[in-house]
Amino acid sequence: MSLRGALAWLPNLITLARLLAVPVTVYLLLIGSYDAAFWLFIAAGVSDALDGIVAKHFNATSEVGAFLDPLADKALLVAVYVTLGYLEHIAVWLVILIVFRDLLIIGGAILFHTLTQSLRMEPLLVSKTNTVAQIVLACTVLAELGLELSLAGAVHVLVYVVAATTFVSGAAYVIKWGRRAVTMERDT
Repeated sequence: MSLRGALAWLPNLITLARLLAVPVTVYLLLIGSYDAAFWLFIAAGVSDALDGIVAKHFNATSEVGAFLDPLADKALLVAVYVTLGYLEHIAVWLVILIVFRDLLIIGGAILFHTLTQSLRMEPLLVSKTNTVAQIVLACTVLAELGLELSLAGAVHVLVYVVAATTFVSGAAYVIKWGRRAVTMERDT
């Protein structure tokens, strides 16, 4: 394989490494190694930025990467939230809201693609905002646990920010895909 061919796959390999960090992070949380889980979560975040930079710099974007990157992000976030909820470090109602929204979006995407054969990966601005809020909340909770910081006030505020952006984001996708489906049905 040429250097150019290897560089073309580098962003996807970084993304795969992030995906493989998911079970390790869950394990670290379950055994109470919060400091290691915090640093692995931070490393996964850095790897997310790094794979994007490498992909753009070397013009190594791919269709596989377009699907794999958000999958790795969601897998890590959902796994961390479910585990922190199970360990009672995040309210279960928030975990349910986050998981339900993600299932709603995935189910809607599958249904939309099945009906239209025209799904494009286009995250909405509110969805990107929600992802950032979820990352900040997860980092804050992990920092509080792993670095033994007093961040309860920040966590309390962030819980409601994440809840609001999760709800609005889920509703926005339902509205967006609903409008597209109605428009496509009308045109046929």
